[in-house]
Formats: sequence, C-alpha cells, structure tokens
Amino acid sequence: MEWTREKRYLKYKDWDAQTLLNLQTQAATSPYQMHYHVHPLSGLINDPNGFSYYNGEYHLFCQSYPFGPVHGIKSWIHFASSDMVHWHYLGQAINPDSELDNAGAYSGSGLVHNGELLLAYTGNHRDKNWIRTPYQVIAKMDKNNKIVKDTNPIILPPEHVTEHFRDPQLFEHNSKYYIILGAQDKDTKTGEIDVYESDDLKTWHEVGYLDFSKEKMGYMIECPNLVFVNDQPVLIFCPQGLDKSIASYDNIYPNMYLVGKNIDLSQAKFTPAQKAPKDLDDGFDVYATQAFNAPDGNAYAISWVGLPDCTYPTDDENWANTYSQVKRLEVKDNELYQHPLDSIKSLRMDHEAISNQAHLKDHTSNQYELKLTIQPDQSGKLFLNADSDLKTGLILDFNTGDSSRLIIDRSNVGPKVNPEYGEQREVLLDLHHELNLDIFVDGSLCEIFINDGKNVATLRFFANPENQTIAFDHDLEYDADFWKMMPIM
Repeated sequence: MEWTREKRYLKYKDWDAQTLLNLQTQAATSPYQMHYHVHPLSGLINDPNGFSYYNGEYHLFCQSYPFGPVHGIKSWIHFASSDMVHWHYLGQAINPDSELDNAGAYSGSGLVHNGELLLAYTGNHRDKNWIRTPYQVIAKMDKNNKIVKDTNPIILPPEHVTEHFRDPQLFEHNSKYYIILGAQDKDTKTGEIDVYESDDLKTWHEVGYLDFSKEKMGYMIECPNLVFVNDQPVLIFCPQGLDKSIASYDNIYPNMYLVGKNIDLSQAKFTPAQKAPKDLDDGFDVYATQAFNAPDGNAYAISWVGLPDCTYPTDDENWANTYSQVKRLEVKDNELYQHPLDSIKSLRMDHEAISNQAHLKDHTSNQYELKLTIQPDQSGKLFLNADSDLKTGLILDFNTGDSSRLIIDRSNVGPKVNPEYGEQREVLLDLHHELNLDIFVDGSLCEIFINDGKNVATLRFFANPENQTIAFDHDLEYDADFWKMMPIM
C-alpha cells in the first residue's frame, strides 16, 4: 500500500469497520506479537502518554494510528490496570476531531486535580497550506472515564521556537504547577526544554529554557520528563541530533537521563550530579520513556519499544511497535537503576530450576522469564530463541573475568532490524564479579535486566517462531530459574 499524505490523514470516520477488524485480526494472530506487554491492537502505537494513578487504578494512554504501521493522524487509546501488569483496554480516549488537533493528538501527560485526571497534550494543527501550529491542550477525564477537551489551548507557541514544540509534561511542584515542553529554538535550531509555570492551571507564563547542560542537545528534544527518585530529580529526555562526543549512543536517536543534585523550576535551573547524559537503555529500540511519581512514593517508567524513522519486519503485517514492561526506578550513587515490578511475578508458571548444564530448554512458547546467576571468571555465549544446532539465535556474549562485558548480538537471529545502526550493543561489567541477568522474552521483544537493573537492554528480534532453544555454547557454572509467562489480555 502506498501511504500518501491524503491516506495517512484520512479521518477515522472515513475508514470502514471491516478494514479495522481485518487489521486487528492480523495483529492478534502474528507469530511475532507480544502477549504479556502492551501492544497495538491494530496498526501502530508509539509514545506512552498520561501515565498516572487515578480513581484507584493506574492509567496508560498510547499514541496510536490504528489503520497501518505508519505515522498517520494520531489519537490516544486508553488502558487501565490495578497492578501495572494486567492491563485492560478501555478504547479510544482522545480523537483528532477538533480544530486544535485536526492533524493529530500528539504526546502528553496526566495530572490528578480536583477529582479529575487532567491530560495535557499537543494538538497538531495544520492549516489549508499544511503549515503546522502546535497547541498545548488540556482534556479532563472524570471517574467514569469520560474525556472532554478544552476548546482553547493553554499555551501557544512563543515567537522564539519553531513548529517543533510539543510533548508537555504537566505536574505540581512546591505548590505551583509546571509544564515542560520539548522545543527547537528558532534562531539557533538547537533542542531545548521550555519551562512554564502557573498558580491556577489557567494562566501560564514562560520561565524559560531549562538550564541543565552547557552542551548543545542536538537540534530537537522530545518527550522531556521530570521525576523525583529517592528524593533526587531525574530528567529523562530524547535529544535528536546529539553530538556523540557529548554522550555516546548507537541508536538513531537516544533516550537519555540525568540524575540531578537539585532543581529550581522557578528559575528553570537543573543542577546535574553527572558529567554527561547517559543512555536510559543499553539495547536497540527504546524511546519516548514516560515516568511519573505514584502515590506509593515510587517512580515508575514505561518505554516505547520502537524508534522514529526506523522500520521493523512486522510493518509488512500492518502493525508496528510495542511497550516495555513498567519499571520501578531507583537512584544509587547518582546512577539510575530500573527494576521489574513484583507484580510481574504473578504471570509466572511451570517453574524449572537449572544449573551447570550447557543446554537449558528446547521449548519455551516464546513467552518466558529466565533468571541467571553466572559465576565470576568465566566467558561464553548464551543463545536465546535458537535453532537446535545453535546456528542462529539471539546471542549474549559475556565475560565475567579480566575483560568483563556483555555483548548483545542480534545479527543472526532472523530478518535484519535497522542494521545501519549496528547489530551489537555492549555493556561494561565489574571485573571478576558474578553476572546476574533477568531476561524477559515475549514474542519479538526481549528485555534484559543486568545486575539488579544497573543496566537494562531492550530490543526487538524476529526469530523463526519454531526456534525455541536456550543454551550456552559450553558447560559453565551458573544457576537459573525459568518460567513460562501467562498472557495479560
């Protein structure tokens, strides 16, 4: 199918129901589909939005284009959960049906206020000449999950930014309300985070660009997100076009973080505790992470597993992308750790304990969790979703001795996935220490939590669904626990 602009921006009402039903069936029956992660019911999902706790449930909204694996006219769809693992679908949430968002409801966030969930998002408006104006819009959701959009924007683009001005995070801090936005400065064409302040959620004034680095952050910053973890501010953001001499990354665009010493939003000042931003994820495919501070005192994050301007093999099946599992954040010694939730354990079944044998499993159903402790001073390769003779598979090449590192290699596991950005990722490890891995595989998604979440590597891979062998390339000392995982929807 040729995805012309006219087709991408065809109004939802002009698509027929049978087409949507066929797309839903195609996505649901794909051998590459995920079953214990949030995934598209049809078409494409990308940025997570409005991640919040409201009315006794966790809420997650997903930017969606339901009619194909492309970035067409976006809407929000809605999921809710009691434990951030078992998500149930609540349908369309924000449709691009007003003048403010006539070309799409772009990303945003959620804030509980006066018994409602306020959803701040960017309305992508296009005029008859296809000139864009980004409007920052508030929609209000009541306890019956009914959503009503304000008819007027709360923030108009200031004169000093280009049309790239989006992804508002709305939050309360020190008895004031703030919105931070990704922006591109009109004069310098550099990426910025613009800070707005309000006393009443109605009248907003611009504080200015957030001062958080002396370096230029590329030509655009997307999805800025501020949370507080162990009483320290943590800034999560996606700089596009960042010079790799400032911070190393391999993906087309990185998803990065800075742990801060302190923050003064009234002066738009963030004082980092790190010398440079760090990759939030050491894998191939994480972007647009959204985190929030929950009432239980923890900060939780969820990521889009997909990248802008990249393609994936399931595009040919008319669906695209998925989400990570929700992760609990922790700061230790100014480093960000990410942990699986305890509630993910509720999906486990058919436990097996395995030790010190090269061959672990022949049949996994491609929905499993594997926890491993590999002893120090060893090296080898762990094959996941491999064929029986280990000629193909996702390879974890590790050394726990003098050159301690973990190399994740997806070069020989199935159809290529954006190989122009590399087919290996490397994580440095402590010398002569045991290696702890908590590996989650779900269809074509793999998440690897390394050494209690000090590093996380997330990736898509597209093995032959019949290849379900897990094995080392030789005998070595380790202990493992294996579980099949139940679906959530």
